[in-house]
Amino acid sequence: MPGPRTTTLWRPTGPEELALVEASGWTAWPPRLPEQPIFYPVLNEDYAVRIARDWNVPASGSGYVTRFEVDAGFLERYPVRQAGGETILELWVPAEELAEFNRHIVGRIEVVPEFHARA
Repeated sequence: MPGPRTTTLWRPTGPEELALVEASGWTAWPPRLPEQPIFYPVLNEDYAVRIARDWNVPASGSGYVTRFEVDAGFLERYPVRQAGGETILELWVPAEELAEFNRHIVGRIEVVPEFHARA
């Protein structure tokens, strides 16, 4: 019997958040910090690469793009937000809903490209 229909999402992240994802067994995103009321996965890899490379690397020395699958039916509650240009698309998940969001991840969170500051 096939599993649920899924949607592929990406998340640009720095080394601290990635370490917490690894500690979860690559199955969950860590709770948001008090100053982070929204968890925002993105809908295309190119946008995630730009954030990881152009923002995370200068901020922390490394940037990672993760890819993961989420039950598509569950995601219908979150409208797609256009956060700038035509391809800058995000989902805004309120911090208090992140544990439930994590329960709808199908499979493992994986690192696809990664970027590091030049020594």
